[in-house]
Amino acid sequence: MTPPDEDINGEFTSRRAYKQSKGKRGRRQAAAETPDQQAAEPAPEAGHEAGHELGHESDAAWAGDWGVPAHEAHPDDLHPDDVHPHDGHPDDVHPHDGPVYDADGHPIEHDVPIYDDHYAAGVALPGETMNHRDPAPRRRSPVVRYGSILVALALVFGGGYFAFNAIRGALPTFSMSESQTAEDYEGEGTGEIVVTIPSGAGGAEIAQILAENDVVASAAAFTAVATVDSRSQSIQPGSYTLAQQMSAQSALDRLVDPAFKASGVTVREGLWVDETFEILAEGTGNEVADYEAVDPESLDLPDAANGELEGYLFPSTYDFAEDSTPEEQLQTMIDQGKKVFAEEEIPDDELGDIIIEASLIQAEAAFSDDLPKVARVIENRLDDGEALAMDSSIHFIFQERGLAGTTDAQRASDSPYNTYLLPGLPPGPIDSPGRAAINAAMNPADGPWKFFVTVNPTTGETNFAETFEEHEENVALFQQWCADNPDDC
Repeated sequence: MTPPDEDINGEFTSRRAYKQSKGKRGRRQAAAETPDQQAAEPAPEAGHEAGHELGHESDAAWAGDWGVPAHEAHPDDLHPDDVHPHDGHPDDVHPHDGPVYDADGHPIEHDVPIYDDHYAAGVALPGETMNHRDPAPRRRSPVVRYGSILVALALVFGGGYFAFNAIRGALPTFSMSESQTAEDYEGEGTGEIVVTIPSGAGGAEIAQILAENDVVASAAAFTAVATVDSRSQSIQPGSYTLAQQMSAQSALDRLVDPAFKASGVTVREGLWVDETFEILAEGTGNEVADYEAVDPESLDLPDAANGELEGYLFPSTYDFAEDSTPEEQLQTMIDQGKKVFAEEEIPDDELGDIIIEASLIQAEAAFSDDLPKVARVIENRLDDGEALAMDSSIHFIFQERGLAGTTDAQRASDSPYNTYLLPGLPPGPIDSPGRAAINAAMNPADGPWKFFVTVNPTTGETNFAETFEEHEENVALFQQWCADNPDDC
């Protein structure tokens, strides 16, 4: 009988089974390489700056949120060896359906069909010859006369429709262009997830956010429901408590129900500790200094945290009591993380590495579908003893957001968190990952990928590659984006 964590070919289907087979792997960075070890590795090409990692995270999308200064870079600094790592056709013609009449109102024969554009212009279609007579003066058919009246009426009422749509520009709108039979879940869903609808989000973006968080089965399903339900126009920005795998109708019902709009403090995934303090201070009325003054030794952190808050202030929406202290609020976030770790059945002796890896995955992947693939890239490179070379670790060292790349000087940092110079995982998390990233770290996707790069940081489009040659092609796409967006790269 095949063990539950192993498939019929003996391949491991989870990180836990793999680790149990090999024993715990010491994968964290312990110290910088010796000169002899560094000589064995090819040095990065000098004179190039931005885009040097396995995956450009979506920090640029949050530029300015925290008021963090961005470093200077130039598109000429891009490095091609980056290991980083988001109608008419001429044949489409239609014959007239109705007959052609002569001067007396009788139908006449014609040798070839009269086409809308080609024959009206006296041009033969490929492979055909013109063989029609000069048209005699025609008496307009009663069908044509009445058809003209109908067309005029349609223009009147159609104009009213478009005028109505013109005043709806400020409201979320949903297009019916997608299939009305799109994949959809049934029922009220399970579990609980807090989903944030950003200010200014249109109908398509709302549908995509719900699909990416597995609230609905597809963006098309939610669009189909929202299009025919006028309540969808009243969806407000903010955080909502939803379930996962809900029917599109159930999801809409919650989004328009004030009872499901979160009123507490929402801390999103992937924030650094200092950024988390800013969000807490803004939402509770406390000062950032009040949170900075809390001694981590006074908190009940997991042993894997080694007395550090980074990675263990679990992202979620919290309704703190009005009289709660900053210390109590931080402990509430730590306790929520412990609850999730227990639900995910993470062994205590693996928790540290999993949270570190999940923090990298959280920083690098723009979309939920990419999380397990980024996890696989990390695993493949760790297995081969290669440096992870991720810009997110450099951004963490310098506490800088807003740009997609890094500089040669930054990548030369002697910090133990520098994943360019040191192989293995960094010594600690680089942000607080959410449940989805943690799950991806435990269950990487199957694949041979060794590289990835976010080719369009604006949209988060990310391409994965197995070979360095394929990766170079993706890097060229990223470099083109940087050339088009020099202030963001």
